Parts: sequence; structure tokens; C-alpha cells
Amino acid sequence: MSHYKSVLAAVLGLALGAPPSLGADQTQAASVRKTAGGEEMILFEDLPSIFGASKYEQKPSEAPASVSIITSEEIQKYGYRTLSEILRSVRGFFATYDRNYSYTGVRGFDRPGDYDTRVLLLLDGHRINDNIYDQASVGTETIIEVDAIERIEIIRGPSSSLYGTNAFLAVINVISKSGRSLKGTEIAATGGSFSTGELRMSYGGRTDSGVETFISGSYADSGGQNLFYPEFNSPATNNGWARGADGDRYARLFGKMSVGNVRVEGGYSSRDKKIPTASFGTDFNDSREKTLDERGFLDLRYDREIGLKSRFVGTASYDGYWYKGNYPYSGAVSKDYGYGQWWTVEAQTITTLADRHKVIGGVEARYNAQQDQGYYDTNPSFVYLDDRRQTSFWGAYVQDEYRVRDNLILNFGVRHDNYETFGGTTNPRLAVICSVREATTMKFLYGRAFRAPNDYELYYDDGGFSQKANPGLRPETINTYEAVLEHTFHNRMRGAASVYRYGIDNLITAMIDPSDLLEVFRNVDRVKAEGVELEVEGSFARFLEGRLSYALQKSEDLTTGSILTNSPRHLAKANLSVPFKHDRLLASLEAQYTSARETLAGDSAGGFSVVNLTLLSRNWKSGPGVSLSVFNLFDKRYGDPGGTEHVQDVIPQDGRSVRVQIRYEF
Repeated sequence: MSHYKSVLAAVLGLALGAPPSLGADQTQAASVRKTAGGEEMILFEDLPSIFGASKYEQKPSEAPASVSIITSEEIQKYGYRTLSEILRSVRGFFATYDRNYSYTGVRGFDRPGDYDTRVLLLLDGHRINDNIYDQASVGTETIIEVDAIERIEIIRGPSSSLYGTNAFLAVINVISKSGRSLKGTEIAATGGSFSTGELRMSYGGRTDSGVETFISGSYADSGGQNLFYPEFNSPATNNGWARGADGDRYARLFGKMSVGNVRVEGGYSSRDKKIPTASFGTDFNDSREKTLDERGFLDLRYDREIGLKSRFVGTASYDGYWYKGNYPYSGAVSKDYGYGQWWTVEAQTITTLADRHKVIGGVEARYNAQQDQGYYDTNPSFVYLDDRRQTSFWGAYVQDEYRVRDNLILNFGVRHDNYETFGGTTNPRLAVICSVREATTMKFLYGRAFRAPNDYELYYDDGGFSQKANPGLRPETINTYEAVLEHTFHNRMRGAASVYRYGIDNLITAMIDPSDLLEVFRNVDRVKAEGVELEVEGSFARFLEGRLSYALQKSEDLTTGSILTNSPRHLAKANLSVPFKHDRLLASLEAQYTSARETLAGDSAGGFSVVNLTLLSRNWKSGPGVSLSVFNLFDKRYGDPGGTEHVQDVIPQDGRSVRVQIRYEF
């Protein structure tokens, strides 16, 4: 691993030899310039603060993690449609789509068939992963519309010291828009390829008495594509064509209201997706194969200052998740379902001690009131699985941000969780953060995290049909070591470099038991991964701004000595935008390269490059705004590795497609 050691040495050398900055105050300031039309355009705004790294607002440079922030402006100018598209634009992240769900890969890890259980998804700090499959939904099934997002915080590395399970590879904290940021009503109509249409309406405002409200609702319908799969190319299976079997229909409603120290927030989403791949051995070209995912939550938050140096935050919430799957076999439909409901309470205090320590401590408890799984045939009626459970767990955590000197921070946190199923687990995180120079920060990070086995992995047993339970599963753990260098170049550009290594023990893996040929989850694998990430963002020229990144990563299965499946070695990304027509139009180009990935069959899903282009009208503050996006501009043919449930070893992805959106604010 001489490559990584060489890069680490280069990073340290760059940190020690970095040129002096222009001063902290100048670093914080935004840089502006005059456009050809005489108007000032912000070239390089200061990054917003980050909340999710420590459960309180702090500068990104002082966060105990390598972080990225995607703002609502970037979401709009690159025409992103889903959380998955946003995350795949971030350094070190990649995505997989099996034409039902989208999955997020982080730092070389995304096993085919995994339900994104090793990424914790938060919405305004509220946990979104469900209590059956632990899935972080990032596709069209996600609970919030991307146009209702103010910013997204991407926090790399383990964070179980604050959040417990699922904060394994990364935490994604989505911050929704506020009433004050919208100040009125916005309606949007969207149309595009594959008979796709969407309508959205949002309202935001704040009264003189301080009541702040934001609400957004949307409905979308896509007819999908007619898709050809050579694996089914025979007259008995429509010569490999799945027609009318790719439809996607979803609706979302989200809102929040703040009054004084109290905030109430809630959301509901419903998605109905047809599946064209004939997954799990179902009948091919049967449009009855589909999944319905519904997700809802209601969150009550109380936040109050206690004295001059302390704050109390208490939350109580209700969550629900309902999944239904229709799977046709030999003309009859089998039904699969998972229903979950849970209650969560959390209390925390944040206190500043002796002007040097910022201490957060808290307790969290969850009661899973419903964790039901079932599977049955409809004709003739036969029940294979009817499993109903209630469980609970609790956790307690503390973290101290100790400012040793003005340029040196020690950050240490630890959390203990206790589960009914496997007992207790304790997970720490340590960060040494040093401002080498005024514009240069070094971070040395260590973290340990765990992922508790979920209800599906523990108890799904369809009576000897395909899968059996394993109640003896233990949590999997990860230990991560990372060095991060962050530097600001002349107020116009930021750079970041990371070198990391992690090891996963007791990895929960789906495998076939040779004694009965049934699929079962077991703690069998160990993984080692190393990588380097480089990124620069800001203003590259007078009219050109954006972000460039590259990631080199290697993930190995220590049990077999082979490279992990669905793990690209190289990721390169470019996001560039340039104004024209006197700054009234903005053109944004996004290019992404993903190197080859090994498939479950031992073959290769070849590397590919995809280019997207978006044109956006600007400066129409009161009136319609228009955006035109062309995705996969050069119609590149490529595919993602399939999972164990697919006949297809590689699942083809979309070719060129177009989207037009018209917005009107009043």
C-alpha cells in the first residue's frame, strides 16, 4: 500500500509547507466580482455551518470528520432529481440502481442486494432509516422532495459515538428549507422523457409574532421504459422485452412549524414502483410485479437556553414504514410485506465549560411497537411467514470538544447502546484538529461504529421456500483511521485531501447454506479498505466555478482475498457552471467517471463516463424560471451490478433523457 503512504506523506508535507493565508477574516468573507452586465455575482460564498457532525452547529473545519455540503443552489443548477443523484456527485460516493431501489456506495463499499443499511439518513436530525430493513431510502421512494432541501451534510466515517447503529460508513443529514428562506409560494411543473410528469407546490413564511411555517407537496408519475434483457431472449418470455413494467408513481407531503422554543415537523411519502427485471425468479414481463413503500413521521422538538452557557434539547417522535410487494409466479401473485411503527425519545444538553470545553451529553430510547414481516400466496392461499415482534433499545452518549489552544481541538465522544437482541456495545470517536496555518487545517480521526442486525436479517423465514432466519446474528463493527487536510487558496478555492483505512469485522452477509440450499445471513466476512480522496472547489476562472474530485479506493474481502463486488477502484467527478447572457442564464456541466466493478458472477461491469448538462434561467426573482436538463448527454451505455435476486449479472441504466421544469414564485 505504498501508494497510500506516499499520498499521506505528500499531504503532511503540503500541510507543513502550505503558504500563509490572507487572514481568517478574509477567509470567512465571500468573494464577489462584477459581471459583464455590471451586476455583482457571488463567486465563492462561505460554506454554511454543519450540524450533523456533533449535533450542534459548528464550522466544517472544526467538525470531527471529513464533510461535504451540497446547497439548494447546487441542487437546482445541476438539475438533480433524487437524493441518490446528489450523493453520487460527492467525492468517494457512487450509486447503484436495480430499477426498483437506489443504493449508495461509500468509499468502495456497496454490496449488491444490501439495503443501504450502513449509511444513516437524517432529515433535520431525525432518523429516516426504517425499523425492519434499516434502509436509507435515497431514490424516488425517499420522503422529501429535493426542491424542499436547503442543504445536505455528508459526514464521512463512523458516527456511532453520537447516533448508534447505521452511522457506519457515513451520516447524511438533510436540512429542509425554512419558511423564511421561501417567503411565499412556489409552484413547479416538470415534464420529461419516459412519459414523466411532476407537480409541486411549496409555501413558506414567517409572521411578525415569530411563527414560521414551511410546507411542500408533490406528485409525480413516470410511465418508464420498455426494456430489453438478453437473459430472457426467448419466445416464451416476449423475446426478452419487458413492456409497461417500469412505471414509477410517487407522492410526498412535508411540513414544519416553529413557535418559540417548539418545532413540529412531519412528512409522508408513498411510492408505487413496477419492477421490470423479474427479480426473485418471478414471471418475466408481468407488470404486476411491483413494490409499494410508504413512510411517515411526526417529530416534536423543544430547544431552550439554560443560563448563558447551556442548552437543553428534547425530542419525541413517531415513525411508520409500510412495505408491500407483489411477486407473480406461474400466473399467481405472492405477497410480501413489512410493517414497522416506532416511538423515539431523546434528551440532550449542550454546555460550554471554562470557555474551553463544549460538552454534549444525551440519552435516547426507542420502542419498536410493530415489526411485522409476512409472505403468502394468494391463489391458492398459503402463509409462509407471519412474524410479529416488539423490541426496544436505549443509548447514552457524551462528547467533549476541548479547545486546547486557539489552533488545537481535541474531540472525544463515546456512546453505549443496549439491545434486547444481542446486549450492549460501546463505540468511541476521537479527533485531533489542528489549524496548521490560518487557512490550513489538519484532522486526525479515529472512530469505531457498529450496525445492529435488522429484523429482516434476524427473522425472515419463509418456511423453507428460499430463506431462513438466524436469531443468533451479532452486530458488525468497523474501525476507521483517517487523516484530512483542508486548505483555502486565496479566498477563491478550497481544497481537501483524505487518506483513510478501515476494517470491518463480523460483516453480516447473505449466503447459501449448503445443507439445505436456503439463503441465510451470517457473520462470516472481514473487510479491509484503503483509499485516497482529493477535491478542489470554488472559482477556477473569471466565469467558471464548480468542484473537481478524485477517489482511489481498494476494498478487499479478507476471507477470500478478493476485491469486493460492486467496488470501483477509481471515481472522478467534475461539476462546472458558467453564466452567460449577462448572467441571466447558467450552464452547468457534470461529468462522472466510475471504473469497472466486479459482479456477483465474477465478471465485470465495465467502467463508464456520464455527462449531464443543465441550463437554468436566473435573476427572475418574481416570475417564471425555467431549467432544461439533458442526462447522459452522449447516450453512454453502461450498467450496474445486479444482486442475488437478479438473473441479470449487470442491469442496464438509462440512456439519454431530458427534463424541463418551470417554476413560478409569488
